[in-house]
Amino acid sequence: MLDLDGTLYVGGEPLPGALEAVARLKSAGLTLRYVTNTTRRPRRAVAEGMRDLGFGAEEAEVLTPAGAAANLIGTGSCLPLVHESLLDDLPAATRTACRPDYVLVGDLGEGFTYARLDEAFRCLMGGAELLALQKNRYWRTETGLSLDAGPFVAALEYASGKRATVLGKPRAEFFRAALEDMGLAAAEVAMVGDDPESDVDGARRAGLKGVQVRTGKWSPGTEAGEADLVLDGVAGLPGALGL
Repeated sequence: MLDLDGTLYVGGEPLPGALEAVARLKSAGLTLRYVTNTTRRPRRAVAEGMRDLGFGAEEAEVLTPAGAAANLIGTGSCLPLVHESLLDDLPAATRTACRPDYVLVGDLGEGFTYARLDEAFRCLMGGAELLALQKNRYWRTETGLSLDAGPFVAALEYASGKRATVLGKPRAEFFRAALEDMGLAAAEVAMVGDDPESDVDGARRAGLKGVQVRTGKWSPGTEAGEADLVLDGVAGLPGALGL
């Protein structure tokens, strides 16, 4: 399992050696899944963006928290605090601010205004459950580290007194769904990523191997203490696997 932003690319550019590394993994016959907490684009667009960068990913190989949200919400109702395009991955859900079953939070960027957060708070106080596509604290953009969805989820938790159900990494169920999709056991799979909490520690708690790369949001002192392997970047992965 490979994380995307910060592991294979940053912004609109592949990281050094990433394209070659993925090509070597594929040529060796390894089963790959691109397991991401990205919530700014639907899965279709994520796969298209990867192909534009040269990774040749298929939509079926990309796993995002929105798919888990669609399965949980089903035909229920939700107030979505997500980018409009992400609603493509929630085709059966009813979008409403009138007593929804769920408040669904993803990375809304500058769309996290007081008005939208207050609307979500009121829905939570009215009985809605809080769902978080992910709860990452920050991510690396082309201009440096920026707030991710996690701080806004935490604000809604604090205000409402409700605890969010996190649907993406590091939730064990998210990794288990990915394993089921791959048709492999946890002991046969490694998660490679830049986030010590969501990628490495989360994967290890689910029984997978955790590989930390020192790119993306990684910085000295943030490294996962229990990583099975630490690499300067994903370019070193094929060599570490003897490929």
